[in-house]
Order: sequence, then C-alpha cells, then structure tokens
Amino acid sequence: MGRENRRSSELRRSMPLLPMSTVMQLTELSARQIRYYEEHDLIQPHRTEGNRRMFSLNDVDTLLDIKDMLEQGVNMAGIKKVFDMKKNPAVLAAQAKQELSDSELRKVLREEMKMAQGQQKPSLRQGDLSRFYQ
Repeated sequence: MGRENRRSSELRRSMPLLPMSTVMQLTELSARQIRYYEEHDLIQPHRTEGNRRMFSLNDVDTLLDIKDMLEQGVNMAGIKKVFDMKKNPAVLAAQAKQELSDSELRKVLREEMKMAQGQQKPSLRQGDLSRFYQ
C-alpha cells in the first residue's frame, strides 16, 4: 500500500463517526466502563457541539484491546503501561522494523525462562506465561 493510501486509511479510521450506543454494541462494554477508560486517558473520543461523545474505529479497536487485556487478567496499571509502551518511539520503531513471529517470541521466552531457572530466580514473565507451557 502506498504512503497516500496508508494516510487515507488512517484518516478514515480516526474519523469520529460512532455514537456511544453503537460502540457499546460493538465492544459489549457499558457506557460507564467506556467513560472510565476515557477518564484514564486510554481513549479520547471527539465531542460534538452538544457534548456527545463520538468514537472512531481506532477508539473501538483500543476498547477491544482493553477488554481483551482485562479478560487475560491484566489490571489497569498494566494496561496503562502497555499503552505507554506503544507510544514510545523506540517501541514503535521496533514494531515498524519487524514484528516477531509467534515461534520467535516463544524461542525468546524459552531462553529467558532457562536463564532464570539456571539462576534460581523466577522470570519476570514466567508467572504470566507459564499457562502457555503446561
């Protein structure tokens, strides 16, 4: 996809088109939950002249990401950290450069777990990821 197409696609995805009721149906979140995530600056919906929230497709994607993380047991502090990392220029550059495949990610995690076991210390991720290696 050319640069213009990417820019045009991103512009469409960021357009505030969806009212709260539609976003609630799409995400299966309550209005209260959505407002809570807004209060924590995880989403920034556009406000109409009548002060109604209007959401973009990017906002819906963000809400679905938050919902997935909560279902996986990540708390709000963890979710905020993930979103802060996503905004970090170094992380963005690494993502743009190359996405890790699932097999590469598993290899890195296995190596980290081996090193941690050799030092008799739990890996930082071991508690969270042990469910994948049972």
